[in-house]
Amino acid sequence: MGNIALVVLVLSLVVAAPVAQGKFEEVSQMENWNESLELGKEKMTKLHFYFHDTLSGERPSAVRVAQGPDSEKSPTGFGVLMMADDALTEGPEPTSKLVGRAQGLYGSAGQDSLGLIMAMSFGFTEGVYNGSTLSIFGRNPAMNPVRELPIVGGTGIFQLARGTALAKTYWFNATTGDAIVEYNVTVFH
Repeated sequence: MGNIALVVLVLSLVVAAPVAQGKFEEVSQMENWNESLELGKEKMTKLHFYFHDTLSGERPSAVRVAQGPDSEKSPTGFGVLMMADDALTEGPEPTSKLVGRAQGLYGSAGQDSLGLIMAMSFGFTEGVYNGSTLSIFGRNPAMNPVRELPIVGGTGIFQLARGTALAKTYWFNATTGDAIVEYNVTVFH
């Protein structure tokens, strides 16, 4: 290594050290969230709400963001990827009280049967759950009467969450693709 390269390396380390130290302190402060947990006192929470996935109209809540070259020919829409910002409500009516939003992606992953892969964050806006989220990641066999989806994490009250979400189609419009899905969630946190 030449003298100039050595000097540059030493100077970059001297300059980067305080910056790295500052970032390390920020990370340490953010990691203190675990001090508020009552470890060993796990809770179980059950939630019930409705998911409104609207593909039609002037302001859809889910839009196609990508598709495969043969998605239009596929009976299952294989390769279609949707981005969603869907309302979560207390009851099945679209005018029912809003309790949160489901934001994320879902795509058609089944070639022979309709199977959606879902990566969603359910963010809650009401009551003690306000500001907390649950993360769902898994396969949704949408044509089954009841589907079981894994809860793989969460934030806020739901830190370190795990559990299951049972999804049941409440209403579906085959022409527009609009759907209302009932969710019964059991989560440990």
